[in-house]
Amino acid sequence: MQSHLSRQEALALLRRYNQEEFHLRHALTVEGVMGWYARELGYEEEVDFWSITGLLHDIDFEIYPDQHCRKAPDLLRGAGVGEDMIHAICSHGYGICSDIKPEHPMEKVLFAVDELTGLIGAAALMRPSKSVMDMEVSSVKKKFKDKAFAAGCSRDVILTGAEALGWDISVLFEKTILAMRSCEAGVAAEMASLR
Repeated sequence: MQSHLSRQEALALLRRYNQEEFHLRHALTVEGVMGWYARELGYEEEVDFWSITGLLHDIDFEIYPDQHCRKAPDLLRGAGVGEDMIHAICSHGYGICSDIKPEHPMEKVLFAVDELTGLIGAAALMRPSKSVMDMEVSSVKKKFKDKAFAAGCSRDVILTGAEALGWDISVLFEKTILAMRSCEAGVAAEMASLR
């Protein structure tokens, strides 16, 4: 799997269609989380592909929220992104805004962690530290059960994602917390540089 774009080209493409701090932070977080998972699951040679797919997964969401995953292929093809990455990006909306099913392990991870990083990130903001560095699985479980908390983060998608990976939900929570810890400082630094 080739990423077809350099990281700088991918970031420039993201910023062409995304200006809001929330969306940029989410994209950078999912990029870092996907890179961590690629290494964790033995896809060392695909780290760039996994990471850039994470960075660009919501390329169309800010401008075309009602056509999410349907506008993405045109925006991505226009920038020279390959069909394998387009397929992966569109598959993260499976059952919500896309009929493309996640099949490759990377697509299943992206599907599972997209909503979960939002939930964990929101939970981290409620902590005195405002960080995932001291986040525990038990805290995430508590927030996960509270349907009113971060209500926009679909619990069904997270559960379906864990199931597709063949993991207990606690395993998905633990790995994703570790993945977010691995990139928290880098995301913060990059967000500061984008201002």
